[in-house]
Formats: sequence, structure tokens, C-alpha cells
Amino acid sequence: MKFAPGYRRFAVPAFLGAAVAAFVFPPIGAVLLGFGVFVLWFFRDPERAPPDEPGVISPADGHVSVIRAEDGRVRVGVFMNVTDVHVNRAPVSGRVRTVTHRPGAHKPAFSKDSDNNERVDIVVESDDGEYEVSQIAGAFARRIHPYVATGDHLERGDKIGHIDFGSRADVLLPEEFSSEDVIVEKGESVRAGETVLAKR
Repeated sequence: MKFAPGYRRFAVPAFLGAAVAAFVFPPIGAVLLGFGVFVLWFFRDPERAPPDEPGVISPADGHVSVIRAEDGRVRVGVFMNVTDVHVNRAPVSGRVRTVTHRPGAHKPAFSKDSDNNERVDIVVESDDGEYEVSQIAGAFARRIHPYVATGDHLERGDKIGHIDFGSRADVLLPEEFSSEDVIVEKGESVRAGETVLAKR
């Protein structure tokens, strides 16, 4: 099993603490061991392959929490809870035009207030228009880790980053897309790099 970068920062102290506490106070050792296992599970990075079906694929595992029109474009957002894989993937192939970090709040990622949360916006220029992928921090998420930089070329389904502990990932579709082109519904379960969100 592969793991997202940064897992050692949380897992190693937990396992070392568990080893020491096992001799001093075993119950604490058991708690630390459990936390270490949880960290490894949370940072898991399973292999994914984009479907043969054309279309914009989900950037994240989780449940669709946002489908709305804004300024003539359609936004589709996926809420990731702590049980979901938190490695995000490119919804389309294209070139990264910009990667922008925006500081902000840390409201629950499933709430409307999360639109003002800390985030990283990745603009991707594709053959059929400009897409924006937003990695949005949640109430407990404090670190967003983009893997891409301006000028990078992405293939559909490539890894673009991860977020620590609970969050949201959005795709802002090009102007050519309408709400009718979205083929998922709010509350639907989706998988990063595999589930098609929209197609024309």
C-alpha cells in the first residue's frame, strides 16, 4: 500500500510513543498504537485508473456536497470525511496555468461557510476550456499539500495533492458546461480519478 507524503510526521511519533508507553502505561500505548494505524489508513494512496468513458472525473473520494451555478459557470464540490481517501486527482488532462494559495477560515467543509476557508486553487487549461480545482481545508484540516506547479502537464486522473484530515475538493467547470451536463446528484458517493461528474 502506498501512502501520501507527510504520513511519517504523524505516524512515527505515534508508534514510537506506543512502544515506550507499552512498558510504562499499556493503555496509553494501545491508544497511541491505534492512532498510528489510523494515520496510515487515513494517508492511504490506492491505485486508480480513469474510466474509458469520457467526461470530467471527480477530484476526490467522498459525497457530492455542492452543485451550483456561479458567475455563469457550474461548480461541483465533493466533501471528504475522515473515512475517505484524501489524495486528490486531476479531473481532466491539461496544463497547469496557476496554483494559488488563499488563506481563510477553517469552518466545517460540508457547510456553506466553507467557501471562505483556506484553500488552494489550481487552474488547468484543457482542450475544451479552463477548469479550476479547489482544495478546501475543513474544521480539522490545517495543511493543504498541492503536488503541482505552474506549467506542469497533467493527464486525467493524475495526483494533484492531498489535504490532512477532512476537507472538500471542488471543480469549477468551463462556461460551456451547464447544470444539465452534471451527471451526479448531491449526496452521491464518488471516487477520485474514477467517477465521471459531468460530460457534454
